[in-house]
This record gives sequence, structure tokens and C-alpha cells, in this order.
Amino acid sequence: MQPAPHYMRAMTHNPPSPNPPSPNPPSLRPDLAPRARIKDAPRPGQPTIGMVSLGCPKALVDSERILTRLRAEGYAISPDYSGADAVIVNTCGFLDSAKAESLEAIGEALAENGRVIVTGCLGAEPEYITGAHPKVLAVTGPHQYEAVLDAVHRAVPPSPDPFIDLLPASAVSLTPRHYSYLKISEGCNHKCKFCIIPDMRGRLASRPAHAVLREAEKLVQNGVKELLVISQDTSAYGVDIRHAEANGHRAHITDLARDLGSLGAWVRLHYVYPYPHVRDLIPLMADPASGVLPYLDIPFQHAHPDVLRRMARPAAAAKTLDEIAAWRATCPDITLRSTFIVGYPGETEAEFQTLLDWMDEAQLDRVGCFQYENVAGARSNALPDHVAPEVKQERWDRFMEKAQAISEAKLAAKVGRTVEVIVDDIDEDGIATCRTWADAPEIDGNLFIDEETQTLSVGDVVKVEVDEAGDYDLWGRLVR
Repeated sequence: MQPAPHYMRAMTHNPPSPNPPSPNPPSLRPDLAPRARIKDAPRPGQPTIGMVSLGCPKALVDSERILTRLRAEGYAISPDYSGADAVIVNTCGFLDSAKAESLEAIGEALAENGRVIVTGCLGAEPEYITGAHPKVLAVTGPHQYEAVLDAVHRAVPPSPDPFIDLLPASAVSLTPRHYSYLKISEGCNHKCKFCIIPDMRGRLASRPAHAVLREAEKLVQNGVKELLVISQDTSAYGVDIRHAEANGHRAHITDLARDLGSLGAWVRLHYVYPYPHVRDLIPLMADPASGVLPYLDIPFQHAHPDVLRRMARPAAAAKTLDEIAAWRATCPDITLRSTFIVGYPGETEAEFQTLLDWMDEAQLDRVGCFQYENVAGARSNALPDHVAPEVKQERWDRFMEKAQAISEAKLAAKVGRTVEVIVDDIDEDGIATCRTWADAPEIDGNLFIDEETQTLSVGDVVKVEVDEAGDYDLWGRLVR
């Protein structure tokens, strides 16, 4: 007999949980960051800035840096438009649908507040924004922190309390206290035809390793239990500065991962291109004492060599399968996550079938998928033989059906195993929403505990025996 789905189990053990089963992957864009969480309460008369942060985790980190500077200057931070003297909208320009979402958010902020400063990736196209919303106060591009601060100063002059605000400020975090994104570089040296992010954010610019370590140490000291390492191209970290060594730390992803793992928090690597040196990370992941989770987020994008060539990406899908096999030989429990594009210009049915066959062989654990969209400025727009929308949708459905079946089988194999989880939330009914090593926050699945959770707190790391599995989520019981 098959185990009851987790949503049915929640109804038999407790009242229905307000936390729904994970919608991943069908209804989640895999480029989105978790929603920003702001809890500051302004003092009477304190100037207040609202923040709407759209797009990926890298943009969320930019929002955190802007707000940290503003708070140090005496501004209060509002999680919405109400009560704010002005609103910053940090935009996304990844896809045309994301651009439309950004324009909608700007329009909503103008309607609700009226005083709006725009920043982020879409800010690299100021005329596009002002053409739709001429009343915005200012437009700045991605990671232009000083320009954003200048715009805020013009709109809402600071009024700091010297006894409160001008003390050294702790960083503003837009994620829960127990995990944090850690951006190690900006920009990208790839020239993928479908992507304009390098045009917006520039070429690879790595942070010095000792600066990354110093930030990570502060985060862990402040209670962070999980560091989510992000960049545009994590495995290229340090290439632009020739893997410089300073203060005893070398700017290379293998060295950095090892150093971060020594801090006592989980270390999760995102956006890792499968360069040959990635295999040097796998022994770290195979060692539970290293702190580096056995998890790789790798943007494969497709599997057919001709499609990859049209994308201007390395066309080595068969070799990639060999690399995956080698990784699993060293670290059998490694979780592999990736994103793919279906319906890329010129994609034939045979090429798409190659992708499905590759998925059967690769057996990836976590998968997200985009239907191809034109993006203004992308070279792929000019390619011939664009795929009809109904064909893209049909291929996306078939791809996701394949990915779901793989996910369901892999999770079913975990029933009966004991795993380590981190607690993300405990709802009013006592149901704990957790994540295993295999799960990044709000991207991958969850593990739910619905019994004996009275002693748990958000941020706890505990052992759980898995006793039920669904398509993307697990259920388990605490191991006492």
C-alpha cells in the first residue's frame, strides 16, 4: 500500500497546515529568491524607506547591502509601501516575463506610495522603465549602491538620532536568522546567447577570499546555521584575480568551500558550472565533517550538443554524464539540482527527445525548467526557427512529468533512512517545515514533522527518520 500523501497525513494527524505542500517545480520560477522578511519598527518621526526586492538571491543580497547602509544612516525599513516616505524597487531583468513583473511592481508602488526609486538589473534600461513609469524619482543599475543612497537622500533626507543610529550597524538580513546568502563574486564571463545578465552586471569580479570569510564568520557568530554561496558563476570564483591569496586565504572555490566549511555552518553551493576542477569539491562533500553539503546546483540548460552550440554553451552532454557518474562514485549521496530551457529556437523534436533520454540517464534529484522567452538585447532573438508557444508548453509538460517521476522515485528510496534536517518554520498547529541536506530554501522540497515538535525551534538542526514520501516532499519523525 502506498503511503498517504503529506497533505492527507496532515489532515489525519492535525488540522490542515497553512504551509502548503511544496509547489516545486511546476509553479516556481527557479530564479526567484525567498520573499524578503523585514521586522524593523520605526521610532516616532524616523524617516522610513520601503523595499520591494524582486528576482534572484543575488539581487536579494544587493537589497540587504542597500538597507544596511540606510539603517546605519538613521532610516527605518518598512516591509511594504504603507508608512514609508519612499520605496525602493529592486528589479529583475532575467526574462521578459520578469521585466513585466518588475514594471507591475513599480506601478503598484507608485499607486500605493507615489515616491519610488528603481534599482537592479532592469535599471540597466532606464528608458524602458521611465517610458512606462515617468514619475519614478530615480533609476539606477545593478549593485550601484552609492547611486541608490544618493537618490534616497534627495527624496528623504536622513534624520539620524546620534545616540541610536550612528553606532556601528549590524547587517540587515532579508532572510530568516538561521540561513543567509553569501555572494562571492559579481558578473560573468560567459556569452550565452539567451542571457543578458553579463551585459547588466559586467564581467566576473571576485571578492577577496578573506573578505568573504570575514562576512561568513560574522553571519555564523550571529546565529546563521546555513550559508548559501551564490554568484553568477561560482566555480569560476577567483579566476579574474588569478586565485590571489591574502591573509592566508586563497581565492579558489575549492579552498573557499573548505574554509567556509570550517566555520560550523552548513555550506551549500549554487550556480556551479561543471568545469573539470569541480571534481575536487566532491571529496569535501563526501566528508560530513567538512561542513560542505553534498549538493551541487548546476545550470546544464540542455543536453543536445547542437542546442548547446546554438546557446553558445559547452557542448559536452555525454562527458557531463561521465562527470556525474564520477561525482556519485566519490559521493553516493550527492544531490544534483539543475535548470533547463525547453523550446529554444531551432529545437527539434529529436533534440528534445535527446534531453528526455539524458534525463533518464542523469537521474537528477531536483529540476527546474523554463520555456524559452525572447529577452530584449539577447542574441538568441535573431536565431531562426522559433518554436511555437503550444509546442513549448507541450514539451515543458513532458519534461516536468519526467522530472517529477524521477523525484518521486528518489524520495521514495529515502523512506526508512535517518537524515539531518534544519527547521525553517513551526506553524500554529505544531507542524514543522524542515529541509534536508538535499533541499535549498524555497527552491527545493521540504520535510514535514507533524508529531512531538514541542521542543523544536526554528533554526534547530535535528535527526529525523523518513517515513513517507511524495512527489517533492518528505515526512518524518524525530529521532530521540
